[in-house]
Amino acid sequence: MFHVRKIYQHPDNKARVTCINTPHGEVLTPEFMPVGTRAAVNCMTPQELRNAGSQIILGGNTYHMICAPGLEKIQQYGGMHTLMAWSGPMLTDSGGFQVFSLSKNSQIAQIDEDGAHFKHPETGHIVHLNAESSLSAQKIIGADIIMAFDQCTPDTADKDKVIQAMERTHRWLLRSIHFHQQNPQSAYGHHQALFGIVQGGIFRDLREKSLHFILEQPLDGIAIGGETIGFDMIKTVEILQWLEPELPENKTRYTMGVGLNPQDLIDVSAQGIDIYDCVAPTRNARHGSLYCGRIVPEGRWIRFENTEADGKVTIKKQQYATDERPIMADCTCYTCQHYSRADLHALFKQKSIAYITLACIHNIHVMHSVCRAMRENIIHHNH
Repeated sequence: MFHVRKIYQHPDNKARVTCINTPHGEVLTPEFMPVGTRAAVNCMTPQELRNAGSQIILGGNTYHMICAPGLEKIQQYGGMHTLMAWSGPMLTDSGGFQVFSLSKNSQIAQIDEDGAHFKHPETGHIVHLNAESSLSAQKIIGADIIMAFDQCTPDTADKDKVIQAMERTHRWLLRSIHFHQQNPQSAYGHHQALFGIVQGGIFRDLREKSLHFILEQPLDGIAIGGETIGFDMIKTVEILQWLEPELPENKTRYTMGVGLNPQDLIDVSAQGIDIYDCVAPTRNARHGSLYCGRIVPEGRWIRFENTEADGKVTIKKQQYATDERPIMADCTCYTCQHYSRADLHALFKQKSIAYITLACIHNIHVMHSVCRAMRENIIHHNH
């Protein structure tokens, strides 16, 4: 069964260590979740993920899983855990964010009160995704934590539009809860935890109203979503400061899409957030952007101090062609222990698949190193 237990609280901020129990194992937070959008974390094997420090992954986006490999094939494999050969805890999203992105082109996707209607990218068939079909798909995916279907709120929407999206998200949440209560387990007999998603855009009164609605529902955890979260980190922290005083201690707090930079994890954890996911570490690695910095004390807390411009090595630059240093001097990842910047520069220029794997290993390792440093810091200041 899903169970959350708070172990330690930092004395100077809202950061905390919790233990999340799931049918596929435990997770100690704060913890970053690498994203396997299309049934795999790009260019990393499950063993490489474990070696990098991964405890839990976002194992499959519901929209993409419906499109390929398809729910029938996933069920034939016995779920995403088997399909991905990942035995640890897993979270899936509802597909709401992808539908939000697609709906910017009305020829591809449209949203109405029932849900979303989009064209299958390969067959062209119309696919319907709503509260019930999203939950049904997530039952087949088989993740330990599943998300209620929501309408993601764009930053640019006026307040009336944000209210409409928030209220629709609340109506969809009630439908999601009803479906989940009738079907509390995955297609493979494992209990699944259902999280609701706080919307409300950049408006404090709407964010607080959305949180109050979610707190009234029988949910296992609270996600904070919308385009702002993770995209605008100053506003993200401000929104968390509005909400944190009312977040229950015994429920997991999840900021969706946070993790563009290592410091982002530190900033939201200091506001009481437990878990987060982002495609950026692996996506940016593939395109030649490698995290570079060091974890240093800041008072009784920590920060990620950049040691290169913007905290990243842009490995394609010619200045790295003869640079025999590792990406990060103190990094213990496989890549930094065995390859220099010059090696990686050459592999990148050759468009080598080996480069992509090595780069992703490094960036994911850095994110997990930050999370481990936060956990150790919190524990240290409780002894």
